[in-house]
Amino acid sequence: MQAKPDRRPLPMAADLYGDIEPSPKASWRGYLPGLLVVGAGTLAAGFISDHYGAPLTLMALLIGLALNFLSDDARLSAGLALASRSLLRWGIVLVGVRVTFGQIAALGPVALVAVVAIVALVIGTGLLVARRLGFSDAFGVLAGGAVAICGASAALALATTLGERRINQGQLTLVLVGISAMSAAALVLYPIFAHLLMLSDLKAGFMLGASIHDVAQTLGAGYAYSPGAGEIAAIVKLTRVALLAPVLAVVALFFRPDGAGAKRQGVPWFVIGFFALAGVNSLGVIPAVATGVAERLATAMLACAVTATAIRSPMRQLTEGGPKPLLVILAATLLALALATGAAVWVIGRS
Repeated sequence: MQAKPDRRPLPMAADLYGDIEPSPKASWRGYLPGLLVVGAGTLAAGFISDHYGAPLTLMALLIGLALNFLSDDARLSAGLALASRSLLRWGIVLVGVRVTFGQIAALGPVALVAVVAIVALVIGTGLLVARRLGFSDAFGVLAGGAVAICGASAALALATTLGERRINQGQLTLVLVGISAMSAAALVLYPIFAHLLMLSDLKAGFMLGASIHDVAQTLGAGYAYSPGAGEIAAIVKLTRVALLAPVLAVVALFFRPDGAGAKRQGVPWFVIGFFALAGVNSLGVIPAVATGVAERLATAMLACAVTATAIRSPMRQLTEGGPKPLLVILAATLLALALATGAAVWVIGRS
C-alpha cells in the first residue's frame, strides 16, 4: 500500500513572493482584527522605544512573540498576513528614499563579490553538512539556500525547483520553522554582537545584511543598530534577494525540475522599486517634506511587519522532526555569520 504524501499546512512565515500561502482575500472588515492587533502591538513597542530608548524593531519583535498565541485565531489571519507581507514589501520600497547611489557605490565591487562568495559558500556548506548527517543533497541545497538568500521565500522557490520527489512537505516545513526561529534570534543577538565588536555603521550594516535570513529581521536588526547601518543592511540584503534567480538557474542545471509546475522566480518588484526610488532620491528631486513623510511611513510599516511576523512565527512546530535536520540550518547560519563578520572587519571599507 502506497503511503500518502505529507500534506501538513506550511507554517506561516515571511513570504516575500506570495508562494507560501495565497494572498489574503477579505473585505476591510476581515483585515481589521489582525491589523488592530498589529497596530496595538507596534504602538506599544513605539511607546517603550520613545520612553526608554530601546530599539523600536526589537521591541516590536518581543511584543509580537509575546502575542504569538494569537496566531491560532482564524479571525486575525487575513490582517496578520497583510501586515507581514504587503506592509513589508512597501516598507522596503520606501526605505529607498533613505538611500542614494552614492551609498551603494561606497560599498564598492569588493562588497558585491563578498556577498556572492558568502551565498555560494553557505549553500555549499548546507550541502556538505547534509551529506555528513545522512540527508539528501537536495535537502542540503534547500537548507543552505534558505539561509544564504532570503529565508522562507528562498526555501519555497528552491523546493518548487527541486520538486516533491526530492523535498517532501515535512522537510520543507522543518526548514521554514528553523529559518523563522533562527532569523528571529538573529534579530536580537546580531546587533548586540556588532556592538561588542564596535563596528562602524558601514561594517555593521554589511555584516547584518549579509548574514540574517529573512528580510524583515535583517532590516529590523540594521535599524536597531543605527539608521546608517539599517540603510546599508537593506542594500546588502536586497542584493542577496536578487541572487535568488541565478541560484535557481544553477540548481536547475544539477537537479532537473520535477514536473512542469516548477516555478521560476525573477527579481521581485519590491527590490526593483527600492533601487528605483534610491535612484530618484540620488537626483535630489524629492522634496524634504516628502522624504520625511516617506521615512516615517517606512519605519512604521517595517515595525508593523516585524510585529506581525513575530506573531505568526510557527514556534510550536520547531521541535517536530527532531533536532538533527536543524543542525544543517544551524551550521549554514553560523558560517554565514562568520563569513559576513570576517568580510565586514577585514574587507569592507578598505577597498
